[in-house]
Amino acid sequence: MTTSILVSGEPLDIAGLHDAVADDQAGAIVVFTGHVRNHSPGKVGVTHLDYEVFEERVEASINEIADEAAAKWPLLQARVLHRTGICDVGEPTVAVAVSAAHRADAFDAARYLIEELKARAPIWKKEHWPGGAEWSPGS
Repeated sequence: MTTSILVSGEPLDIAGLHDAVADDQAGAIVVFTGHVRNHSPGKVGVTHLDYEVFEERVEASINEIADEAAAKWPLLQARVLHRTGICDVGEPTVAVAVSAAHRADAFDAARYLIEELKARAPIWKKEHWPGGAEWSPGS
């Protein structure tokens, strides 16, 4: 399996994700993108998020998660993108794309990647809304 990880302050290239994991052996490609929404539990009018990462560890952490996914499912390709810095409402902040011979493997692996990334990668987000801001659990 080939894995590609990019953690960057630049806007994510969502359009290129499908092609980045395409493979002649793939019967399935799953792409997930997460975006900034204008609300959060108990907060209306979220204006933006601010992501911080532990730069010396974040890519290695995501690589570990991708390796685990590859050990559980027969993946062909995987790509994980995550933003840092300020992200406005509607902007994509995280993306996971995987290819596999079969759809069940692709769906299961994509879900595993995003859920484990949110739980374990050293990425923190601060939600901002009129009159306040707060660090929020998960990426």
